[in-house]
Amino acid sequence: MSAQDCLELGYVARAHGLRGEVAVRAFDPASETLGTVERVWLRLRSGEEREYAVESFRPANKEDLVGFEGIESRTAAEALVGAKVFVYREDLEPPEEGEFFQGDLVGLTAVDEKGAPLGTVEEVWATGEVPNLVIRAKGRPELVVPFADEFVPAVDVPAGRIVIRPPEYLEADDSPGKSGDGG
Repeated sequence: MSAQDCLELGYVARAHGLRGEVAVRAFDPASETLGTVERVWLRLRSGEEREYAVESFRPANKEDLVGFEGIESRTAAEALVGAKVFVYREDLEPPEEGEFFQGDLVGLTAVDEKGAPLGTVEEVWATGEVPNLVIRAKGRPELVVPFADEFVPAVDVPAGRIVIRPPEYLEADDSPGKSGDGG
């Protein structure tokens, strides 16, 4: 499996019930993608990767309840907890011009408008009207930026890069001379 073939959709959050269902938490809680595909690719916490046929799908409050072929007990479902869930691009309708799959944003290198690195988009939180990008870099505080034109002037998925205009209050915290020692 390559990044070009698949799209990361979310992760297995927990086992559900006794018959092998799992709760999948998608990056976009409104996504019904798992209800439209026949198969997924899971990357387990161990690094092992497996394809599973989707046998059942039920949307729930904050998660989707999914049954996979061959997973028929709670114990088997618990072994999948923490796995990343991918769908095959060929099984999806392509996004319109100027639109992006949220999973395509994960892994992009975030830079400011001058090209200075800010980190990597590690997660997409879809908790409000617009998704929030979670950008992390070693030795820097986590940066959470709304995925809106005001804060994200450019996205270049093929180049693996996203331009971020951080909110002003964050820029003020990064100003030179701020010692952070309270004095």
